[in-house]
Amino acid sequence: MSGQTILIVDDELHIRRLLRNTLERAGYGVEEAVDAREALRVAGSRPLTAVLLDLGLPDRDGLELVPLLKKLGDPIVLVVSAREATDQKVAALDLGAEDYVTKPFDTEELLARLRVALRGRGEATARPTILRAHGVEIDFEHRLVRRGDEEAHLTRKEYDVLSALAAHPGRVVTHQRILEAAWPTDHDRRIEYLRIVVRNLRQKLEGAGGVGSVIANELGVGYRLLVDG
Repeated sequence: MSGQTILIVDDELHIRRLLRNTLERAGYGVEEAVDAREALRVAGSRPLTAVLLDLGLPDRDGLELVPLLKKLGDPIVLVVSAREATDQKVAALDLGAEDYVTKPFDTEELLARLRVALRGRGEATARPTILRAHGVEIDFEHRLVRRGDEEAHLTRKEYDVLSALAAHPGRVVTHQRILEAAWPTDHDRRIEYLRIVVRNLRQKLEGAGGVGSVIANELGVGYRLLVDG
């Protein structure tokens, strides 16, 4: 993992130490910042692979930092915050954060979320023609979806929603982003429409036998496509 540098932005020393030890054991290079000003200075001075960002910073709300950090080399932004409110999670994700982990957190889960985001970034650069998600195969080139050996016959709207999730494999995609992708010309975008489509997708992709969840619900926030590997 040489060459991958992660910036930790948190004013709590024990959190920075925990994250540093976790990241360095995993082979990442680590930088630290205790506030927004220092975070922007570091991000502007060297290329960063990702930023682990707390929202409760002493000099600025961390939400304001998300778009500013994305402009400085477009690092992956993984929010690590004690804020559990749904509107805070949605705001961070809609501003461009790749994922959101609440404190207290499990370090192995955090590393897994980071790996998913890194893998997703690579796939976004060179999107695979085929994506596999818990027994489901999505063939983007031919717009085909298979469950096992059988083709899943999706409506156009179902495919659009699945494609919006597959564009960010393993990551949560907010309701608003999915609605904008699947209903681009509609002014009346209702979450109820999306829930109906997702329910139908689950029935077609998971099957009566229940092969396991393919689309995970992030309560009040959005959905996540659970990919293999």
